[in-house]
Amino acid sequence: MKSTVENLSETRVKLMVEIPFGDLEDSIKQAYRSIASSVNVPGFRRGKVPARIIDQRFGRGVVLEEVVNKEVPKAYDDAVRENELRPLGQPDVEVTQIEDGELIAFTAEVDVTPEFDLPDFDGIEVEVSDSVVSDEDVEEQVEQLRKRFATVTPVERAAQEGDLVLVDVSGELDGEQVEDFAGAALTFEVGAEGVIDGFAEAVTGASDGDTVTFEHTPDEGPYEGKSVTITVEVKGVRERTLPDADDEFAQLASEFDTMDELREDIKVKLQGNRLVEQGYEAREKVAEKLLELVDFPLPEAFLAAQIQEHFHDGHGDDEHRAEVEENTRTSLKTQLILDKIADSEKLGVDQAELIQWLVQQAPRYGMSADQFASALAEANQVGTAMADVRRGKALALVLQRAKVTDASGNVVDLTKLDESAEVVEEAEEIVEEAEALEEAEEIVEEAEALEEAEEIVDEAADAEK
Repeated sequence: MKSTVENLSETRVKLMVEIPFGDLEDSIKQAYRSIASSVNVPGFRRGKVPARIIDQRFGRGVVLEEVVNKEVPKAYDDAVRENELRPLGQPDVEVTQIEDGELIAFTAEVDVTPEFDLPDFDGIEVEVSDSVVSDEDVEEQVEQLRKRFATVTPVERAAQEGDLVLVDVSGELDGEQVEDFAGAALTFEVGAEGVIDGFAEAVTGASDGDTVTFEHTPDEGPYEGKSVTITVEVKGVRERTLPDADDEFAQLASEFDTMDELREDIKVKLQGNRLVEQGYEAREKVAEKLLELVDFPLPEAFLAAQIQEHFHDGHGDDEHRAEVEENTRTSLKTQLILDKIADSEKLGVDQAELIQWLVQQAPRYGMSADQFASALAEANQVGTAMADVRRGKALALVLQRAKVTDASGNVVDLTKLDESAEVVEEAEEIVEEAEALEEAEEIVEEAEALEEAEEIVDEAADAEK
């Protein structure tokens, strides 16, 4: 096989490939066998039709077409490896020449990863928010804990903030019922966050048996921008009585003997959470800094294909399309930079790291790690997962070498976030437990089979008697 490369731009190449017929003998023989097994020719058994008869009845072109369909993709892959290309997306292939007995020639245009130099990313400086935990933050958590241990009592009075109301809800738009806003025997806290706008105002002052309505205009979803009439039937009002925040409560709600110890533990945990938030913020800002430091052209045809795939169902307006295009460009540029860093630092992905990634990602899809791994394998996405893990390692490497300070100028030590060893150990324990469970299930099945066999033997013995 002979291949040459023509650079059409910094991000697109044209491969020109010639396959001599000497390399196609096996493929031609296989093509004749395939055609012979799929056609009926009088006087010949299926699969036993000679090549000359196939040429006479169906034409040599049918054979060559099958050869082309099989060999061109293989030759393209070989040419990509031979010329050390890094293609992005699917190629535009055109067969340019078929000379029977001589050669098959084709061209393939494809976007490729652009060449660019990495900046010196050692010592990148980023600033993150302060992580001060105030007394008010601690008391807010204490209040939430008290609510978990509160007693709830039905009351015969109008609902007020902090009460729990039992309601039936229905929604109506243009005279039609809206199922997305319907539900029976639902319980809400009056004034709590997360409830749709207008609900608290509508039910405040309402009593058991009252019906109230209000208008709600969703900010997103299928009813975005439309005024939906919400009807709420109050079925009950319950008052929540919180326990006193004393040492007795600390012993009830935790492993601590005093409220001072409980508050100190809450403060430590909040500080840990704030450090995690700082870590996420630092990662985002380091990634943004990398984008600022590196500039190179992006493969437009590959980008256009990705954007078109997102809008294949025709949804979205011009504003949404512009947002998707910007996000796609940013994502692709970030991936290419992190891939380059991973290459330069010779980063790889081992099994433990992949397991860790699976354990972290699986809950997002409502799956166990094993289920998620199986789904990836079935979709041929294991390579994509490995690439994602590798890019994460590249970004973590840059983050380790960066200087991170908070808004007050204090250096933020993110090394405390490195719990990867514990996560991997936990993942390995999950795998071991899964294997043990599988082994246990096999033992149970064998035991059940043995028990069934013994019953059959006993029945046979009784029959013989």
